[in-house]
Amino acid sequence: MKIKTYILKRTVSSIITLFIVITITFFMMRAIPGGPFTDAKAIPNFVIEKMNERYGLNDPLYIQYGRYLLNILCFDLGPSYRYEGMTVNELIADSFPVSFIVGGLALLISLVIGIPLGVISALRRGKWQDKTSMIFATLGVTVPSFVLASAFVYIFAWHLGWVTVGFWDGISTAILPAVTLALYPAAFISRLVRSEMLEVLGQDYIRTAYAKGLGRSSVIYIHALKNALIPVITYLGPLTAGILTGSFVIEKVYGVPGLGTFFVTSINNRDYTMIMGVTVFYSAILVSFNMITDICLSFIDPRIKLR
Repeated sequence: MKIKTYILKRTVSSIITLFIVITITFFMMRAIPGGPFTDAKAIPNFVIEKMNERYGLNDPLYIQYGRYLLNILCFDLGPSYRYEGMTVNELIADSFPVSFIVGGLALLISLVIGIPLGVISALRRGKWQDKTSMIFATLGVTVPSFVLASAFVYIFAWHLGWVTVGFWDGISTAILPAVTLALYPAAFISRLVRSEMLEVLGQDYIRTAYAKGLGRSSVIYIHALKNALIPVITYLGPLTAGILTGSFVIEKVYGVPGLGTFFVTSINNRDYTMIMGVTVFYSAILVSFNMITDICLSFIDPRIKLR
């Protein structure tokens, strides 16, 4: 199948997926008892009614739904109910670059650490390198991120004074949150690469490559590692979407004003448009990266066809 046809079909399926997500999220928000202003303190009921009328919350549900779909088609996610004078587009535009910086660094760190550890562990199976790598992988997977974040704040910020936390000042304040966010995927990737490398190194074509006189480095890094990275690339699709849109726990501990913080705050504030806007934004990133992952896999492994 030609790649253009595949991309077209995946784009159509992605649009259908986004439509389903939008519909489910919209009606779930409306099914919650009360409204975005019902928990506001010291506000008379007639003021709340005026606010509901201003934002169209008194209109029939099908009218609200149709209006929201039309706004989505115009890439308008609507106004925020709790941040006066701000739209959801503006809030995402302000907070997503912060999460993108932290998430991008975390993704890079996880790959730089996870892949070499997995390769070394597979090549040194049963030796101290393998055991050390597996200890790191186990700790990285099992220790909760908020525990790691709290420990890092105490060690590097409070005790050693190497970094400052609690505010955002660009790359300099993104390193420690990125390292904390990267430990779990790095540990998972190292275990994934190790298991795949052990399986690949036992294949017939690896023995054939050695029999042809190829050097150990060529066999490992050109033939074995290429196939061992296929599950890692599959994992990178949802990982990239999740890690770039922010982690509330990490952002809360380090005081990072990212998208994850705004999303959780909007849930507590019943900011319907913010909740739906971030959900649609995350879903669009997720389906896009999954499609990119599938396309990349077809080029890396000729056995995988675009269907």
